[in-house]
Amino acid sequence: MRSITALALTLALAAPVVAQTPDRSAAPPPGPTPRLELPAVQKRALANGLPVWIVERHTVPTTHMTLVVRSGSAADPQGKFGLASLAAAMLTEGAAGKDSLALADALDFLGAQLTASSSFDATFVNLHVPIARLGDALGIMADVILRPDFPQKDLDRLREQRLTGLRTAKDNPPQIAAAAFPRLVYGAHRYGTSAIGTSDSLKGFSRADLQQFHAAHFRPDNAALVVTGDVTPDAVLPQLEKALGAWKPPATPKPATMVPAPAPIKARAVYIVDKPGAAQSVIRIGAVGVARATPDYFPIEVMNTILGGSFTSRLNQNLREKNGYAYGANSGFDMRAAAGPFAAGASVQTDKTAESVTEFFNELNAIRRPIPAGELEKAKNYMALGFPGQFETSRDLAGMFSDLVVYGLPDDYYNTFVDRVQALTAADLGRAATQYIQPDKLAVVIVGDRQAIEAKIKQLNLGPVQVLTVDDVVK
Repeated sequence: MRSITALALTLALAAPVVAQTPDRSAAPPPGPTPRLELPAVQKRALANGLPVWIVERHTVPTTHMTLVVRSGSAADPQGKFGLASLAAAMLTEGAAGKDSLALADALDFLGAQLTASSSFDATFVNLHVPIARLGDALGIMADVILRPDFPQKDLDRLREQRLTGLRTAKDNPPQIAAAAFPRLVYGAHRYGTSAIGTSDSLKGFSRADLQQFHAAHFRPDNAALVVTGDVTPDAVLPQLEKALGAWKPPATPKPATMVPAPAPIKARAVYIVDKPGAAQSVIRIGAVGVARATPDYFPIEVMNTILGGSFTSRLNQNLREKNGYAYGANSGFDMRAAAGPFAAGASVQTDKTAESVTEFFNELNAIRRPIPAGELEKAKNYMALGFPGQFETSRDLAGMFSDLVVYGLPDDYYNTFVDRVQALTAADLGRAATQYIQPDKLAVVIVGDRQAIEAKIKQLNLGPVQVLTVDDVVK
């Protein structure tokens, strides 16, 4: 489940994180990949219509619940970008007359954890609690969901934290790149601005804005509850009915939560964001990618594993191991309800900026050529063998099944995941690479010392070069 907390989204495309995964360059183990068998989803609903998905796992006497509200930052009103994210962060700051300390004390007494977070596509309220204390903890969770206070003093505090984060981002090249890349790829589209919004939008938020967003979007016909762990439907549903049964949908229609389809990049362009004296150059190369509902999810993910999605990927082996230009390099597709970004990136030596860009394009072009059989099998095993580890705990289960809720994926999606990965062919990956990685239609964003890098970047003849200031891209 992809969630974001108070300031994390300013780091959304920060310095590449290269997973320290085992080297899978050796031959894959013999024999078939073990099948993943997950507990069945038992679908129920409360009297108010709230869907409840129950996944039993009785190994530990705890339960994890995730309320999924199908509204996130994509539902921000025009001119109020950052509202959904701030509303989510404020849920646990006070509810039903209890301030954040009183809520925390009550939860600590029960041995429970209650958090709220958001993504572009949804808002999540998570409760983790020993099963013996579930009834009491559900009352607190219901207060946070149904009766948040949005205290003014805490609104002012969180607002100032986020404004401070935006100010300090201007001194941090990876965070500058994190803000610049989506702005230059998406423009005025909602995905072009960080989920926390801008300084101007943050300064304009009031308690009334948060209350209105909550009233419009937090409704049982715009939500679902995923329940995992040591529970049964017969035991848990009466407790849920007691805590959440009074939650009624308003008479007003559900609000629109889907952003328009973003416009693709039509031609390659290069942007240098000048950061005089920068110790490194931060490179982001990418474009509008694909939505999570794409039928090409599996070939895209395996193809990207080879390109830049693992420690032994081509990009990391090239820029880190072979050339020593960077500590790490990676790539990825951030798939959302609408087409999220594809980005490849690294922080590189300033004097090797142009050479690094050249190597990026060498690999972006090479991934479109036929993939050797051995490399294909290693990438498929990398995904297939690592997949079961995403279901180890009840918390993991709730997160993974919440994704099914958010993106409308079929109930058996995870049970067929490994088989669909292993069935892929080199032709499948080649088609995905040809369609979704087009080197002549990418934005090249470089945050670094213009005087040190501009001349050699222009010599690459990648396209028009535009020089920007930090203030141009960090709003």
